[in-house]
Amino acid sequence: MYLAALPLLAATLTRDPLAVSVVTVAGWLPWLLFALPAGAVVDRLDRRRVMWAVDTARALVVAALAAAVLAGWASIPLLAVAGFLVGAGQTLVENAAQAMVVAVVGRDPRRLERANGQLVATLTVGQQLAGPPAGSAAFALAAWLPFVADAVSFGAGAGLVASIGGRFGPGQTDGGTAGRSLQTEIAEGVRFLLGHRLLRAGVLLVSASNLAFMAGEAVLVLFAADELGLGGRGYGLLLAAVAVGGIPGSLLAARVGERVPPGPLIIGGVLAGAAAMACFGLATDPWLAGAAYAATGAVWGVWNVTLLSLRQAIVPDRLMGRVVGAIRLIGFGSIPVGALLGGLVARALGLRAPFLLGAAVLVLAALAAAPVITTGAVEAARAEAGAGAAPAP
Repeated sequence: MYLAALPLLAATLTRDPLAVSVVTVAGWLPWLLFALPAGAVVDRLDRRRVMWAVDTARALVVAALAAAVLAGWASIPLLAVAGFLVGAGQTLVENAAQAMVVAVVGRDPRRLERANGQLVATLTVGQQLAGPPAGSAAFALAAWLPFVADAVSFGAGAGLVASIGGRFGPGQTDGGTAGRSLQTEIAEGVRFLLGHRLLRAGVLLVSASNLAFMAGEAVLVLFAADELGLGGRGYGLLLAAVAVGGIPGSLLAARVGERVPPGPLIIGGVLAGAAAMACFGLATDPWLAGAAYAATGAVWGVWNVTLLSLRQAIVPDRLMGRVVGAIRLIGFGSIPVGALLGGLVARALGLRAPFLLGAAVLVLAALAAAPVITTGAVEAARAEAGAGAAPAP
């Protein structure tokens, strides 16, 4: 609900594409600032406790935002500050969550792909299918209402994670990270990432895809209104269209991975995503745009699960938080850049230009990564990680 309501609220305060994109930039900027230290912190602490404590704090932040909107104090700077704080918490929560999945499921590729497919599909239902239409509808009733609902959801999420039994601290079989500085631990994770050719190429694709997607996403609310003629509720339904494709894509990712070799699956997914993005940017009919957005969701549903499962299978548990932090620094760090670039390009060339530029970026990234991300390289990396993995505690 928050994802639909925040840009809608920003669009009621200003029609400047750059100003609207600043709110999106602020939400993703923490990945540039805190991704590395957040990963090191997660590798020191119980991952479950990190998740519920941070989400409790984020519930308070969004509740304060709702109170400000109700009082009539909303402004672009206020929305940017709230988005920044919520995004800062996300750097800790997402790092901890990825490590917890491996701790619960193990490193078998098919088990990881099934688990991640179910988790991504569930996230897609709440974040893209149910949430945006509900958020835009609630916003139409009262601007503060979707933010109250989001604060409640953060609190509920914190309670659910806190109820998970067991301890999820890192390093239970390898001596942990005691006695070392945060800088030393961060450097170890960065070295592992930069020294792994397959992971480096994967980060290039993640960074390019996030930059391309967010270039359009940052001005999507204006594109939907000015180019497609959609109102607030139509915008929420358009956001939900990506989930219509993303849910089956995520759930079927494991089966697709059994039939398509990982090299062609990863590279071909990026090229298919580029084609879907170009079709969306050229669409003039809302239904055609929705179909293209649904196709985008299906492609990225399969692709995200495949790449996420591969990463979890080849990164050691003791380094998981730090390596994920380094990956997110590069991969998610391109999101605010893409959002800002999208605002600038839309202002100069029109609201369709960011989507077409994003498609071109994806094609170039796929061509650059194709010689490295091959089926043989993926299988070799999995075998190496399996040979060096410690027994499960």
